[in-house]
Amino acid sequence: MNGGKTMIRTQMVVNDAVFALAQGQDIASLKSEIETAVAQGGRFASFVVVGNSEVSVLFSPHTSVAFSVETVAEDDRGDGDTPFGGFYDE
Repeated sequence: MNGGKTMIRTQMVVNDAVFALAQGQDIASLKSEIETAVAQGGRFASFVVVGNSEVSVLFSPHTSVAFSVETVAEDDRGDGDTPFGGFYDE
């Protein structure tokens, strides 16, 4: 149990895919990176999700993106650490 502790969870929906962003993810910077990608006609942007996994998405003028913020029970999987470099890292 988390002892009643809560945290803020930011979710990003890209088209129909939902991503729970890691606690350390800089949302303002990510939004700016997405806006730049769209303005340039499309390019990949990377971000970290809960569990410290890195995801890369191709953002273009045809990509639909929405952000939501909610209070949830504390979850230590999204502590903002840098993601591992591969499947077998220790």
